[in-house]
Order: sequence, then structure tokens, then C-alpha cells
Amino acid sequence: MLGNYEIRNGKIAYVGNKIQKKIEDVASQKFNPRNTKTILSELTKDAHYIHLHNIDDSIFNASVDYFRKIGASWCNLPLTTKMISSPGEVYAGQKLNYTTDALPVELNWFKAGSIFLAESSQFYLEIRLIIEQLSQVYSIYNSFRKETVDFSHLAEFQHIEYEGKVDFEKNVEIFIGLLDHVTKYIIKHNRVDLSHYLEDNEIRLLETTFDDANIERLTFVEAMDILSDKLEDKQYRSYSLQHFGSYEEIALTRILGKHCLVVEFPLEEIPFYHVQSFSDDKGRKYAKNADFILLGYREVVGSGQRITDIDAIKQKAEFFNLPMEDYEPYIDLRKLPNYKTTCGFGLGWQRYTQWLLKMPFIWQVSHIPRSEHLPKP
Repeated sequence: MLGNYEIRNGKIAYVGNKIQKKIEDVASQKFNPRNTKTILSELTKDAHYIHLHNIDDSIFNASVDYFRKIGASWCNLPLTTKMISSPGEVYAGQKLNYTTDALPVELNWFKAGSIFLAESSQFYLEIRLIIEQLSQVYSIYNSFRKETVDFSHLAEFQHIEYEGKVDFEKNVEIFIGLLDHVTKYIIKHNRVDLSHYLEDNEIRLLETTFDDANIERLTFVEAMDILSDKLEDKQYRSYSLQHFGSYEEIALTRILGKHCLVVEFPLEEIPFYHVQSFSDDKGRKYAKNADFILLGYREVVGSGQRITDIDAIKQKAEFFNLPMEDYEPYIDLRKLPNYKTTCGFGLGWQRYTQWLLKMPFIWQVSHIPRSEHLPKP
């Protein structure tokens, strides 16, 4: 069986793999930061770390190989920014002050004052595409979020991010293609490493896991209706992201028995840069975006079509309390003659690895995990 988790007795239960026992309530487990001596000892003695290293190496090589095949070029980008990519991700349309949701890591940048460590490369990838000769770009960079570590979140992680002058459907095709390519590359080159964690039948299932037959596409509203019916909970009829977290993502994929491509999230509850797809008969607005949720796991890819209308950006800036001066470069892009509409995605490296190896905790798939605790070493 693929996937790390099931829903049992109202809790997220870890199903186990060849080296990890089952855990009945994985979400209740807390990260225990290790000291330098412990980390060095584990790296020396535990075979897990060489297998994980080999898998990581292949994820990088496979990603570069895939992007080269589709004609995307790599970008070297800054890790400091004034433009946080997710300041508008709020629940139920409530206004939040700038950066309270995105939880950026703030720095004192010389005489300029506050600046943030990037939690996404997206805006700078969009800027790179203003070069007329470029049509597709990507980055594989560190991202930082000032969030408490839990079973599927790290404070520092790696993003594999793409941006292209492509339409929404092509963008979806590209990120599913990336997942498929990376997975098959690892099966081919890292069979011994995979076998440390997975049974032979599980590796066989991975070979076709991203075929169309194993992916269910549905709207956010349809997903919430399924949860309401199957979990017998009317709260899901409110169609709000307030009721769509890790528990619901895992439940949805287990109900359907497939990976889930969920499209058209509530426009006023997700990052401000997504373009509107439609409004329903009650006036609720939905975005042209998609999350890809792995079977028995969490969302691993966030994607969408970027907003182009300057007036619409300004309206969203007011709604989400954005400081317009910080986002001037993003707005000015749309005034340039070379500007074209783009779509893009971000894939969480450690989340993919955690799912692939069926590990209970995301900090186990980082050799030196970063949390809210003092970083060591």
C-alpha cells in the first residue's frame, strides 16, 4: 500500500514501513532537537542516512534532467526579499496584517532595515521571464518559514519551482510529469536505497502511480462535498480552507484511493497572485489554481495561473493589507511590452521524499533538520 497515513478513530495514523513501526497518532508527536554529538553519531552509524543521501542526489539529478528535456533553464536567484509570496493566504476572507500568515524569517539588512528570507522563488522566476528569449525557468532553492515544526512541516526546506509562459493545463501536465520522471528515475537508479524502506510490491506500485488512472481531478467544492458526505460532518459545507488541513487531505485521498488534483480554491483564502477562475451563483470567487495531494499524504505541489490585471492586484493588495511599495517590481512587470501571462508551481522536496520512503516525520528526511529551536550543528 502506498502512502504514509490513514485516518483511524479521528486521528492521523502512520502505517509503518520496513524500518519504522506504526504510530496511532502521528500528529501528536513533537520534534526533539538533537545535539551535535547525537547528529554526528547517527550520520556515522545509521544506514538510513546514506540511503537518504543517494535518494536526494537522484531527486536533484532527475529534476535537472526533466527540466532540460522540456526546455526549461535554471535560475540563480536571491534568498532575501521584500516580496513574500503568500501574505494573502487567510481563512474565511479575514484580513490579516502583512506577513502574519506567511510567517517569514526577518533579517536586519544593513541600513535598509527589515528584509526577509525567501519562502519561495516564484516572484523572481516571474521576473526572469521578462527576458523575451526565455519561455520556461526553474530553481531548486532553500525556502524559510517561521513555523513550528510538525510531522509534515520544516522551518527550512527545499523547493523545486517552475515558471513558464504556458497555460494552466500545460502547467499541471508539467508538474505531474516531473513527479513521474523523478519517481521512475529513482526506481531505476536507487533500487537498493528504496528497498531499505519499501517492500518489492510497493516499489512496483510506484512505477505507475502517476498514471492518469491513479489521479482524481476534482474542484475544491467537490472535495469538500465528498468529505461532508463520507465523514458525516456538515462543517465541510462551508467551503473554506479553515476546514481543509492535513486530516482532510489524507482522508480525501484514502476515500478516493488515488492522488488528488484539487482545483479552484476560494480566491480570498489563498495567495494573492492567483488569477480568478469564476464566481458561483452566490458570488463566491474561485481561483485558477491547483494543489496536488499525494495518496495517503499531504499536498506536495501548489500551482496556478498568475494574476495579470494591475487594478486587480491593487484591489487584492488592499484586501490583504500588502505594502504596495514592496511589490512595485511585481506590478511593474505587467507594464512592460515583453510581459506574458505565466503559470508555475512549487514542489516541496522533503514532502515528496517523506511520501516516497513512507517515513512518519518530515524531519527524518533531512540530514540536518531546521526547526524553531536553536540550529545545531
